[in-house]
Amino acid sequence: MGEGKAQQAPKKDEPNISAPHAILIDAENGGVLYEKSPDELIFPASLAKLMTAEYVFHELKEGRLKLTDEFRVSENAWRKGGAPSGGSTMFAAIHSLIPVADLIRGMIIQSGNDACIVLAEGMAGNEAEFAAKLTKRAREIGLERSTFANSNGLPNPGTKVTTRELGKLARQIILTYPDLYPIFGEREFTWNKIRQFNRDPLLGVVDGADGLKTGFTSEAGYGLVGSAVQNGLRLIVVVNGTKSAKDRADDAKRLLEWGFRSFEQRVLFAEGQTIGEAKVFGGASGRVPLVAPSLVKIMVPKNGSERLIARIIYQGPVAAPVAAGTPIGTLKVWRGDNVVLQMPLKAADSVEKGSMSQRAIDAVAETVINLFRSGAQRL
Repeated sequence: MGEGKAQQAPKKDEPNISAPHAILIDAENGGVLYEKSPDELIFPASLAKLMTAEYVFHELKEGRLKLTDEFRVSENAWRKGGAPSGGSTMFAAIHSLIPVADLIRGMIIQSGNDACIVLAEGMAGNEAEFAAKLTKRAREIGLERSTFANSNGLPNPGTKVTTRELGKLARQIILTYPDLYPIFGEREFTWNKIRQFNRDPLLGVVDGADGLKTGFTSEAGYGLVGSAVQNGLRLIVVVNGTKSAKDRADDAKRLLEWGFRSFEQRVLFAEGQTIGEAKVFGGASGRVPLVAPSLVKIMVPKNGSERLIARIIYQGPVAAPVAAGTPIGTLKVWRGDNVVLQMPLKAADSVEKGSMSQRAIDAVAETVINLFRSGAQRL
């Protein structure tokens, strides 16, 4: 169901949702459990604030920013995003100094456009420079198509994302910043004596829901990026373009509950288990065994109705000598049309140079794996 394909009716056992764009992701490995037109470029509205949050979190992690740093509220930030703007705001007072920790909560919990502009101006001088940093950072974390023209997602033709990349962005935040992610689940925040509640409709409604963000503009429709964890399994849901806030909440709830109800986690390969082999030229051995860096787990339907297909893809043959631990290719697993797992593979053993030279034919090689023999088991 990639880009350019006609929108299809729900498959058997899949939920019927109203959102024109949606995706459900296994947070642990990024596997797709459900998708509906996820690769079309769309307007993100306030969901773009997730990119600002990721950038701010990254700067904090790298030590270039502190939670106690203070930024001043400019007249520009106050007029465009504050009380006079009529939009989502943390009601930051003009010319006041606000610590980064409070600006983050104003941005995430209250969806304050002013909080985003203050952060942008404080970190980059102006919004245009900050937006360029956002797009650059997006490429660094694997968002290949999303672009950002401001800090908050207010309507701008230069701010476009895909539903799939919003899911990747959410996964990046959840996995990379476990100390900061809990802010998304905080129920309320008071600033300037004005108490506002978190707008996430999943909090307290779906078991284990703890984030992340809602968005709305007339151009974008209603959108939501959400996540929940149940029995140690975390799912991420994105829905975009619904006609009402109720439809947005209902679709996200339906997808999450379906995912937890319909899937279970299986071990495909034990840690250190040989997954396959890569061809080697010029070596004492013509092949080298490949292993994954950790236990290989995926989510599979409980009814077992869809066949799993696994392949090892690498550029080969691999030139000797090969040191144990050398990265060689990727394990990809499909469930139906969806790629449910991509994991790097490495050489399990070393291969020394051989006494006889062999001719190398450099090409992309694929090895199909028989998963019935992989030792797949339920967790």
